[in-house]
Amino acid sequence: MTTDQRPIGVFDSGIGGLSVLQALQKELPHERFVYIADNAHAPYGEKSEAFISQRSHAIAEHLLAQHHIKALVVACNTATAVAIHELRSRHPTLPLVGVEPALKPALALSQTRRIGVIATRGTVGSDKFARLLDSVQDGAQFVVQACNGLALAIEQSTLPDQAAAAQERITDLLKTYTQAMGRFGSAPGEIDTLVLGCTHYVFVQNELRALVGPDVQLVSTGEPVARQTRRLLAAAGFLHASPVAETQRLHLFTTGDLKGLQAAAKRWLGLPPHLCQAVPASLQT
Repeated sequence: MTTDQRPIGVFDSGIGGLSVLQALQKELPHERFVYIADNAHAPYGEKSEAFISQRSHAIAEHLLAQHHIKALVVACNTATAVAIHELRSRHPTLPLVGVEPALKPALALSQTRRIGVIATRGTVGSDKFARLLDSVQDGAQFVVQACNGLALAIEQSTLPDQAAAAQERITDLLKTYTQAMGRFGSAPGEIDTLVLGCTHYVFVQNELRALVGPDVQLVSTGEPVARQTRRLLAAAGFLHASPVAETQRLHLFTTGDLKGLQAAAKRWLGLPPHLCQAVPASLQT
């Protein structure tokens, strides 16, 4: 343990990474965090790899230069799949944690050996996901479903003028995608475990549960990411030993609609609006 009060940087294409931030705060209660939601360009899952890479590098450089972060968590499956290896190469001394669909944890939980995976098109179409899937294919049958439009609808559900239409869109999309995957349940041949391969999807767990039934296990990535972050900080000697002032503990920034981030932070993390700010103009484009 040290007195290193530098914050941990966390970023996502939008509000989905708040689910990872929540797990990080629980695992690391003495640490400071700076979160950037790149809402102006969300969702990444439907953007080009070149664009995702450019945004990931720009945000990482900003967090290092302006907030002097001691570690970086890429709280976005698509950005991890596209850019994590480049970020590690460019910043070799920075503890860096990405997220990926929790296929291996799901494999340990499944009894029917039939596992569903929902994620963005960018994630399921990436080489990184293909390698991950190949590494577990022998253990179970994986039913993979790209969910175009779902992350965007979840983003829009936090905006007062779009919330009702977005919620209806979420319900329709979830019905379409889960029906396309087949039967869910605990009987032989049914999908008994569902991997939430996008951090946004954690925020529609209740809707998913209503569709797939009470016997299906929903698996997300927040807790494993938080544990890995703790391990890397400990190995680097960067863990902070004592609590920091509440006013210094967390700052959230957005490249897009400030009211959307404020609404999401209040709705899902119980955070007050004053913790949210707009990023400098230089990072918005």
